[in-house]
Amino acid sequence: MDSEIAVDCSPLLKIYKSGRIERLMGETTVPPSSVPQNGVVSKDVVYSPDNNLSVRIYLPEKAAENGEKLPLLVYFHGGGFIIETAFSPTYHSFLTAAVSASNCVAVSVDYRRAPEHPISVPFDDSWTALKWVFTHITGSGQEAWLNKHADFSKVFLSGDSAGANIVHHMAMRAAKEKLCPDLNDTGISGIILVHPYFWSKTPIDEKDTKDETMRMKIEAFWMMASPNSKDGSDDPLLNVVQSESVDLSELGCGKVLVMVAEKDALVRQGWGYAAKLEKCGWKGEVQVVESEGEDHVFHLLKPDCDNAIEAMHKFSRFIKGEN
Repeated sequence: MDSEIAVDCSPLLKIYKSGRIERLMGETTVPPSSVPQNGVVSKDVVYSPDNNLSVRIYLPEKAAENGEKLPLLVYFHGGGFIIETAFSPTYHSFLTAAVSASNCVAVSVDYRRAPEHPISVPFDDSWTALKWVFTHITGSGQEAWLNKHADFSKVFLSGDSAGANIVHHMAMRAAKEKLCPDLNDTGISGIILVHPYFWSKTPIDEKDTKDETMRMKIEAFWMMASPNSKDGSDDPLLNVVQSESVDLSELGCGKVLVMVAEKDALVRQGWGYAAKLEKCGWKGEVQVVESEGEDHVFHLLKPDCDNAIEAMHKFSRFIKGEN
């Protein structure tokens, strides 16, 4: 029967023996809004007709009126590659607030999710979306908002958790493959990794969590997303920090902001990523901001708390070039 459960990952999802996936959170969606919310309007645009995939684009209302060029933020949502969408209330609210605070144009990317579409599908969809964004660099792309308002000399990528993992891989790939023929470099000014989802089988340092239950849980989530991964959580796609095969010196941007939370199990991975960047010969600038007393993606769950407001301030200053 279809009611027999094979894997129970409540409160996130359940996988039934029939193969059916029941996601228990992150499935609610909200529409875009042509009526300004926090001074921001939004619309959905298809970037991959073949796979029926869309982005949600956000624009400050004032820019729509005066036609000014603004920094461009491309955002990849989190959820372990498995839950959430670009159209959930959580991400719609976050991107609206981020665009308002940063005075930028934002493109929030929806991608196909595991386990129905295992790794590397989320990466491939994200690359397709990023290439679609860059078709607007000469002002002749599909979407008028990007043609008219996006300043392609100031492109920033960001994401939280699994989305931050995607951002890292997009910046690495952009250093090897041109996003479009009109670029002399990667086209990416900086990246913001928010509570990045990197992991490894063994603790990264003496401060890393030794809680075996927690470590196994995080690895199990990766294996659900990447069932063909021979190395488990030591897969270089996930074990970016410890893996010797991952050379960060070619990271395709000039600035990196890593945001971590003190009580997050992933906190040491974020610090380790920054330390590896500093040691590897990469020519850019990296900074780490830690939110004291907070856990994973707290800023999405408690957007009005003092630490979330401070985190948004740091986020927006980075995009504005003020820090």
